[in-house]
This record gives sequence, C-alpha cells and structure tokens, in this order.
Amino acid sequence: MKKLLLLAIIGLFSVIGCKKNTTDTLLNTYQQRLTNILDVEADTIPPLDIPSYPRTHVLKQPIADITIGLLNAYELRQCGLFQLIAERNSILGKVQDKTRRLHYELLLLKQIEHCLNILNSADPLQLQLKNIYHQKQQQLPQAIWNMIFTGQEWRQQFTLGHQLLSSQQFGGYIENLAAFEYVDTLTTTMLSSQTTKHSLTTNNIDQLLHHQQQIHNTQYIGQLFYSIARITTIMNTITTQLITHDQTVMCGKNINQQQAQYLRNVFYKYYINDIQPYISKLHSQYQQLRPHLNNIYAMLVQQQITPPTAMAVYARYYFQGELLYQFQQATHDHVRYWQRLFKRCQFKVGHQ
Repeated sequence: MKKLLLLAIIGLFSVIGCKKNTTDTLLNTYQQRLTNILDVEADTIPPLDIPSYPRTHVLKQPIADITIGLLNAYELRQCGLFQLIAERNSILGKVQDKTRRLHYELLLLKQIEHCLNILNSADPLQLQLKNIYHQKQQQLPQAIWNMIFTGQEWRQQFTLGHQLLSSQQFGGYIENLAAFEYVDTLTTTMLSSQTTKHSLTTNNIDQLLHHQQQIHNTQYIGQLFYSIARITTIMNTITTQLITHDQTVMCGKNINQQQAQYLRNVFYKYYINDIQPYISKLHSQYQQLRPHLNNIYAMLVQQQITPPTAMAVYARYYFQGELLYQFQQATHDHVRYWQRLFKRCQFKVGHQ
C-alpha cells in the first residue's frame, strides 16, 4: 500500500514537472514548422543576456534613526502624536517591514503638521517638532526607495522570472498596475515642491498597506520583463533564419510557389492567430506599467539618491526604454520580412 502511494505521488510530481509552458510550445511549433518547410534545422535560441535585479544589501539606502521621546506627553496626546510614537517604539514597531515603516513615516509627518498648527507658538515643543519634521522630510526619498526596491513584496516584483507568461494567464497585472500607479502618485505628492502635502489623507496613506497585501502573492513584473526579452530573442532568431534562406523560396510567374504558400499558411495559423495577440498583450501591459516605474525611479534619483551601478543598468534597460526598443524592433523586423515575401510572391494580405 505504501509503495502504491509513493508511486502515485511520484507520478503526480512527474506530471506537474513535465507540464509544458503553452507559449513556449506555440513559439517552438511556429519555428519548427517554418524550418521544416525551408528544409533546414531550426537555429538554437541563444540564452538571454539581460540585467538581473541587484541584491538587497546593494540597494538599501542608509537612514539615520531620529528618536522622538515621550516627554511633553500631555502636549503630544493633545495633538495625537503620543500613541503613534508609542507604537513605533514598541517591540513590534521596531521590527516593522519596509512598507509599514514608510506608512508610519507618512502618518508621522501628517500628525506633526497637525501639532504645529494647534500648539502655541511659544511652546518649546514647537521648535523641536519643526526640527524633527524637517529631518523626516529630508529622509522621505530614502524611505520610499527602500520600500520600493528592497521591501519584500515590492522587490519580488522586479526579480526576473524564468519562463514565459502563459498566453492564457497574466496573473498579477491588475494588482501591480494599481499598486505602482498609487506609489507614483504618492511619490509625486510627497516629493514635489509644487504640490501640497495636506492633500494626503489618512485613508490615502492606509492604501499603502492595501497594495502591499494585493501584490504579496505575485511576481508579475519580473515575469513580464523576462517574457518580453525572451520573445525578442526568439523573434530575432526566427527572422534571421527566414532572411538567410529567403533566396531558396521561389516566387514568380510560371513558378511553383507551393513552398511560399506553405510558409504563408504557417504565418497566418501561428503568428497572426496566436503569437501576435500575445505580443500585443505584452506590449500593452508593459506600456501601462513602464511610465509609473520610470517616474518613481527618476523622481527618487532627483532627490540626491545615487543608485548603485547595477541598479542604474537595470533601470536603463527595463524602465527607461532599452528593452522596449529592442522588443519593438524585433517584432517590426519580423513583420517586415513577411511583407517583403508577400510582395515578392504577390500574395494578397488576408487568409487564403
């Protein structure tokens, strides 16, 4: 009985382990059908050589600890600071994750503003709170940076995947778009000299924890980056092989164009019906996310944060357009090849 159970478990894991990625299968079939018609071996898809996400210790920005004592407890209670500071100084408060730490910093700044507005101007606590407020504001870019690029739920989004996103499943896109759109707005509000911090309500600040929870179980962005880079390499490989053997594809009057017709059929069946919609979906989602990622990164760098070299390379490739350019060029070159073949063979555009 135990042996049967063991065999069943092994069989289950074998099935799971052997389950193929549907997008990989589609692209492999497309390449194989084309090369079969050309009567050549399919070129090997080269391994990816793309920037990986830097380690946490490289990315972390130092932040000096500014302690706020609970002296003047009466005044602090009057303006709502006492409980907030007490929670931060508690055992749990001292082990907050990066998101909860930023959440605290934002609430603290908002509450200090409130205290400064209601405390007597002659109160010695006024000067102390003004100094703390100024210091905390100065540290805000580092706090946002550390959350986005080193906080567990956020950094796991940037860690590259190892397989193509399934054409049927893009899990995590909606949650990530909402989360980074929120952080983009939050960063702009808190760091721009042209906006007022008073517009940031407690409910706005609490949304930070909501978005942390929403992306907790996803690793979407890194999978998207990997998929786009991999598709780029695959399309370039297929296009290069098509161009290399193009002279063997005969077209013209009184010439048997059966080989060219077979190629056209494969193009429509696989590329037009399935691959192009997949590529369009990748492109659309990337174009929705990239401006927010680039805005957040650029605004933080403008705040005197010097990113490590590895992060600058990563941002330039994924946030600032290098990957997008290569991706668009690869798809453009592939379609251009088919346009030239259709023109040479006088094929009408559309299914035959």
